[in-house]
Amino acid sequence: MVKALIGLGLAATALIASVAVAAPAGDPVRGKALYARCSICHAVAPGAKSIGPNLAGITKRKSASVKGFAYSPALTRLNVTWNSSNLDKFIASPQKLAPGSKMAFTGMADPAQRADLIAYLETL
Repeated sequence: MVKALIGLGLAATALIASVAVAAPAGDPVRGKALYARCSICHAVAPGAKSIGPNLAGITKRKSASVKGFAYSPALTRLNVTWNSSNLDKFIASPQKLAPGSKMAFTGMADPAQRADLIAYLETL
């Protein structure tokens, strides 16, 4: 009985620890406001043209996959499916994740702002 309680206690502690280090949940409303910085180059309406690739449906989409956009070799080589984790890395520092990318944006340092922006992108 004591061993079972100790095991249960250790499992609960591990669960609490994993939740404590999880990425902050983003707010899509704040993220939409942050997206205004991105809108200079990126459209979000399906099919809309922009300087950079359209971000509609970016989550769960392969990198360098918007038809008609001339991606850099760096982004073509990246070969990932965009999700919250690699979007977070890219938004934090595009050149660190994909050195040689044409992305002119230097990065967003604040993890909470990145989480908000990604939460918005996930609504598209």
